[in-house]
Amino acid sequence: MSGPAVVCIGETMAVLSPTDTAPLARQTTLALTVGGAESNVACGLAALGHRVAWLSRVGDDPLGRRVLDELTAHGVDVSGVAVDPGRPTGVYFKDPGPERTGAYYYRRDSAATLMGPELAGLPFLRSARVVHLSGITPALSDRCADLVAEIVARRAVPGPMVSFDVNHRPALWRHRPAEAAPVLLELARGADVVFVGRDEAETLWGAGKAEEIRDLLRPASLVVVKDAAHGATSYARDGEETFVPTPASRVVERIGAGDAFAAGYLAALLEDRDAIQRLRLGHLMAAASLRTHGDVPAVPPRRELDRHLALAHGDWSALRLP
Repeated sequence: MSGPAVVCIGETMAVLSPTDTAPLARQTTLALTVGGAESNVACGLAALGHRVAWLSRVGDDPLGRRVLDELTAHGVDVSGVAVDPGRPTGVYFKDPGPERTGAYYYRRDSAATLMGPELAGLPFLRSARVVHLSGITPALSDRCADLVAEIVARRAVPGPMVSFDVNHRPALWRHRPAEAAPVLLELARGADVVFVGRDEAETLWGAGKAEEIRDLLRPASLVVVKDAAHGATSYARDGEETFVPTPASRVVERIGAGDAFAAGYLAALLEDRDAIQRLRLGHLMAAASLRTHGDVPAVPPRRELDRHLALAHGDWSALRLP
């Protein structure tokens, strides 16, 4: 593998989803797709025209082949993915509800749980501009935790910027935030770009305000605090603070919206856009995800995105996305 601007590392699973809004327990037919936080980011970046690779392990089974086929169809390079003959590809089920869509994961002892620190030695990582990981991976296994620490905390891959989405999943940490908190804090502080939700920062570290989160995560170079329907704030190391409100948009399903935001933000960062446009492209990608049941949304035409990115402040604040 050669040439990706971004390498995303993490587990991707087969996703079984109802085709209507009835609860999972009443379904007789499910649709098969794929989803995973890091590969969702990879697909979003590819849709925005960036060269991106996804690095992981899948089982030597039909679901693993489906994962590889779908990501390839999205334009993601999967040539560095290992196929494991002894362990399965993980699976999760979506369960529609009146307030939100639930998710049930079956990933214990999956092929991806054998990812380890040796992956940090792959040569193509050093030529990338960005390596993106999330806080999901260190919760999967000790080997996975070593891999993320090797790249983020110990900086075993010289050269690329390290992007880290906190992505706290309480069930993976057995609903013990005290166990997750120090691990995710060390990783967030070690990254160059950190994405974190205000709500998860409050749960993990008791930091409920964006400024508190900024102070807590220093010396991270660039901290992006997402606050759902309110907006997102970025803090640069030089003290620059930028807030962009979330545009109004219809919400069908929230799964994957944070990944889409990260893809938009990183794409704008790679394109050397300013802080406002980075946050705006993040919001636009998240809105596209919110409007669909899929983990990977259809990305609006680039002409439409560029028109929104160029709006005056007042016009952006009044924006209602279709």
